[in-house]
Amino acid sequence: MTSFLRPTLPPPTAPVRLHAVTVHGRTVSDPYAWLKAENWREVLKDPAALPDEIRRYLEAENAYAETALAGTGPLRKALVAEMRARIREDDGSVPDVDGPFAYYTRHREGGQHPLVCRRPSAGIAELPVDRLAGEGEEILIDGDREGEGHAFFDLADAAHSDDHALVAWSSDTKGSELYTIRVRDLATRRDREDAVIATTGEAVWAADATAFWYVAVDENHRPARVKLHRLGTLQSEDEMVYEEPDSGFFVHIDQTQSGAFLTITASDHETAEVHLVDRARPGTAYRTVEPRTSKLIYSVEHRGDELFILTNADGAEDFKIAVAPLAEPGRANWRDLVPHRQGVMIRFQHVLAQHLVRLELENARPRLIVREAATDEEHSVAFAEEAYSLGLLPGLAFDTTVIRFVYSSLTTPAETYDYDVTTRTRLLRKRQDVPSGHDPAAYVTRRLFATAPDGESVPISLFHRRDCPLDGTAPLLLYGYGSYGSLMSASFRTNPLSLVDRGFVYAIAHVRGGTEKGWRWYLDGKREKKPNTFSDFVACARALIAAGYTSAGRIVAHGGSAGGMLMGAVANLAPELFAGIVADVPFVDVLNTMLDGSLPLTPPEWPEWGNPGADPKAFETILSYSPYDNLRATAYPAILALGGLTDPRVTYWEPAKWVARLRATMTGGGPVLLRINMEAGHGGAAGRFDRLEEVALIYAFALAVVGKAGEGS
Repeated sequence: MTSFLRPTLPPPTAPVRLHAVTVHGRTVSDPYAWLKAENWREVLKDPAALPDEIRRYLEAENAYAETALAGTGPLRKALVAEMRARIREDDGSVPDVDGPFAYYTRHREGGQHPLVCRRPSAGIAELPVDRLAGEGEEILIDGDREGEGHAFFDLADAAHSDDHALVAWSSDTKGSELYTIRVRDLATRRDREDAVIATTGEAVWAADATAFWYVAVDENHRPARVKLHRLGTLQSEDEMVYEEPDSGFFVHIDQTQSGAFLTITASDHETAEVHLVDRARPGTAYRTVEPRTSKLIYSVEHRGDELFILTNADGAEDFKIAVAPLAEPGRANWRDLVPHRQGVMIRFQHVLAQHLVRLELENARPRLIVREAATDEEHSVAFAEEAYSLGLLPGLAFDTTVIRFVYSSLTTPAETYDYDVTTRTRLLRKRQDVPSGHDPAAYVTRRLFATAPDGESVPISLFHRRDCPLDGTAPLLLYGYGSYGSLMSASFRTNPLSLVDRGFVYAIAHVRGGTEKGWRWYLDGKREKKPNTFSDFVACARALIAAGYTSAGRIVAHGGSAGGMLMGAVANLAPELFAGIVADVPFVDVLNTMLDGSLPLTPPEWPEWGNPGADPKAFETILSYSPYDNLRATAYPAILALGGLTDPRVTYWEPAKWVARLRATMTGGGPVLLRINMEAGHGGAAGRFDRLEEVALIYAFALAVVGKAGEGS
């Protein structure tokens, strides 16, 4: 092991305390269960409530990790400096017009948090993004000022009222994703007395700006209730609009692009139900579009007297778009508008006054399709690069012929375009600026395919310097996720350039469990088929080795959250392939977490992983791959596990237990390092520059395990 990872302290040793669970006649030991604080709910709200014994252990782990990485200090400092140099510090978003104003966010030079701003909309299209600040600008919410004095601060949402007089804005100061919503009067620039606590941060205004809807979390941190807050009243007086009785469903609110309706969506990972409330009539009861049916997924948009329904109904595995009369929106009246096509997944629909725009994905390549309402004529917007990312920004306008999209690739910085769907012309509104310089021609991006053990073809997106030797000597970072149908886009990222410019190949494994190849790709990587995700990742590693991009023992694997579970699984499956593994907020204690229905995310997660307490088959499947339960007496690569003390999604004890058991089980290799952020949650540090410190830690570890920590530091 490189001298950059030689701890000067012995690793902490967690006491083994006998604990076991017996389910379906099988007994499973959990010797580090004590690391889960009995008062974990209190800890999420107040980190100071963590029991002393657990705190001392976590602090000892942090100290051990810091000694191991102490030699990378100059490198980490250099990495932060160069990553920061690629960020335009006073960058801003392209303004979004809503009537008399154009709204946008920007940062000030040196600022950690965003500023929410607006300007008069007249002439805004001609004003360059880099000239937004100054005369005529109003700063509505100053994230830097609001974050002063807080070790953690996350500005989550800022929604202005229809009359442009108020902004409902939300923030979290613990990292526990318990947001407080406040209301700012834009005439006085002061917050009203209204304050709503323990919410998800979402707010949707009533049309008359006298009230707003929000989602309140229950005692288990589950988004469960939609309430209506009338301005000038106490939170205790808020009206219950909707309460979800099923502990396996989460609740989310939004408004239709038309602005006519509040949408209340109750869903798990395979079933959805949508309710509508007239935004012009706060206090009226909701109307259900279609009562929930197991495994029926749908979402809705509105135009005139019709609803547009994106759904998997009637076997539309990759989704279709149907329409239904607003007066009778039930499934019996759904009529196909855009039929289902196997292998062409409709990811998103955007309904405008005269057009329907959809974002499609076919064989991991995205495109936009524009459909004119009057004629049903369609045309597409696509790009020629081998691997690229395409995102549609819905915006605030409804009666418009202009849509906005963002294009990038692993080598091409993001370009934001306004596209006129009638003239079919594009206007470049912004090109991502890399102040320190970036030459796309100096890099190569590729799309490869690996063959999985069952014959499936797994896409890989990668990029490297054009002068990188492809003879197996290059180190390679392989990133993966593969859960919940999430798409890992081949978009431009400035941070990985710090690895690529030091000789790394950067690759993304589009493993099953995502939707890069349609909904079937997701179904083939969940529940009883979850092991496909892990074998796909290993197959990608072997394919990259066979193609000469790297060699065994030169790969650093990286994944977070459910991708962290992937990291734990591949560490058990093929440790010899990896020089190092970075498991970021890793979901590695899968069996114990899925057996504990009191945890915030467990009941809603059963459709994704299976319910091991109720289903013996699900129990055996999860037991067969759960990283914490499948550690073995062998040599493991160097491992860096990261967690957050107030994380409600992947609780801190998951990586802590995994690391403790890993050290006690492995027969060689390592070191195994654990770093718990004692002041943050699932997303780590919230400030944009503070976050760079965490990225630099990961990259320094990656460089160290392949023997390149001394280069360019």
